[in-house]
Amino acid sequence: MAGGSDGLNVHPASALVERWAAHLLHDRRRSAHTARAYEATAHRLIRFLGTYRGEAVDVGLLTSLGAPDLRAFLAQRRGEGLGASSAARELSAVRAFLTYAAESQGELAQLPRTRAPRKQRTLPRAVAASEAMALAEDAGDAPAEGWVGARDLAILLLLYGAGLRVAEAMSLTGAARPIGETLRITGKRSKTRIVPVMPAVREAIEDYVRQCPWPIGRDDPLFVGVRGGPLNPDLVRRAVAAARRRLGLPDTLTPHALRHSFATHLLARGADLRALQELLGHASLSSTQIYTAVDAARLLDVYRHAHPRA
Repeated sequence: MAGGSDGLNVHPASALVERWAAHLLHDRRRSAHTARAYEATAHRLIRFLGTYRGEAVDVGLLTSLGAPDLRAFLAQRRGEGLGASSAARELSAVRAFLTYAAESQGELAQLPRTRAPRKQRTLPRAVAASEAMALAEDAGDAPAEGWVGARDLAILLLLYGAGLRVAEAMSLTGAARPIGETLRITGKRSKTRIVPVMPAVREAIEDYVRQCPWPIGRDDPLFVGVRGGPLNPDLVRRAVAAARRRLGLPDTLTPHALRHSFATHLLARGADLRALQELLGHASLSSTQIYTAVDAARLLDVYRHAHPRA
C-alpha cells in the first residue's frame, strides 16, 4: 500500500496505518480500492491530529481520543467540501481504524460517541429499456475499429442484461468462455454469485471475441484494450458519456445506471426481492430494498389488488 506523505512518517502511528491497510486487504478481504481509501483516511486523521493536538501521534493518543477530536476532524473535512455521504464514510473508516489501534494494544475499543452527518437517501436512477439499448448500440457503432465497437456493445449489454458492476465485467477472463446460460461472478468482498446470461448478450460477447485481434487465453482478461492489455474501466465510462451526448440522454445515464435499470426493470415485472438480492450480489437485503422505492406505486397497486382487506 502507498505510504504516507507530507511528514506523516514523523508520527509513530503512521506505521500502524500500513499494518492496518495490509490487514484490510489480506485478512478482511476488502478490495484494494477500499483498503487504499481507508488508508488515506487514517493518514488524514493522523496529519490533522498532529496539528490539532500539537504533538506526535502515537497509538496511545489514538486510543484516548474523545468526541470533540472527531467532531473537529469532520468539521475540517466538511470545510474542505466533503459531502454528507462521503463524511459518513470517512467517519466509518476512522472508527474502524481506531478499533484496530485499540485491539493492537490488547484493549477493548471504546469509541467516542459521534454521529455521522445526516445524509439524504438517494434513489437509483434507472432508464427506460429503449434508452439502455440505444446507448449500447450507439457506443458499439462509434469506434473506427469495428472490434472495439463490438467490445463496447458486449460490455454494455452485459451490464444491463446481467446487472454487473463495471469492475465485475472487467474481472472476467477467457475462462468464462464459451459463455453459457449463466456466469459465475466474483463481486465485492470476493462474494460469488451466478447470473443468467441472455442469448443476445452471449452472441454479442462471442461476436466481439471473433473480431478481437488479440488472443484471449483462459487466464487473459476477457475484455481488452487496443494494445491487448486489460481494459481500463474509464474507457467504458468515456464511451458511455460520448454516446449519451450524441443521443441527448441525461447525464445520470452512466454504466452503473445500467445495473440500476436491470434491477428496477426486474422488480417492476414482479421479481422477488430475495432473488434480486442474489442477482445483484448484495450482502444484505437492505441494500436491495432501495429499489422498492423506485417502483412504490406499482407495489401499492399490487397490494390493493391482492390483499383481501385492502
